[in-house]
Amino acid sequence: MIGKVIKYNLKNINTDLIIPARYLINSDEQFLAAHCMEDLDRDFVEKVKKENFQILVTDSNFGCGSSREQAPSAIKASGIACIIAPSFARIFFRNAINIGLPIIEFPEIERIRTGDILNIQFEEGIIKNTSNDEEFQIKKQSDFLQQIISAGGLINFARKQIK
Repeated sequence: MIGKVIKYNLKNINTDLIIPARYLINSDEQFLAAHCMEDLDRDFVEKVKKENFQILVTDSNFGCGSSREQAPSAIKASGIACIIAPSFARIFFRNAINIGLPIIEFPEIERIRTGDILNIQFEEGIIKNTSNDEEFQIKKQSDFLQQIISAGGLINFARKQIK
């Protein structure tokens, strides 16, 4: 995948910041997306759409806090197609995989800036930053997790297995 980066240099962005609890009265993904990250950056959704950002880069322990599954759904529905951080809360990691949202653990986020264009080659474990011609090696996810993400999430993967 090729995408443009929006970056927040913050650790411990929790699920309350990703999608505030006051919006959980509605489970519609587009409704949730409209309020994604608004307590962190009121203009997040507008920036993602206006600037055509597809990759969110943050600091460590992204998605900590409650286990709300709406957090990765809101991010994905907002237009973000991949998240890169040094580490993720385990439940957020699993929830993201379950909905087919690729996440990458990459400790050197200081090498990536807002506006960079990244070419992420999941199968090869490579990120190419086309903005400055840097190339980074990343830990490849297991074939099983890649299959789930490629299918668009766990439910779609299971449906393909049943057929």
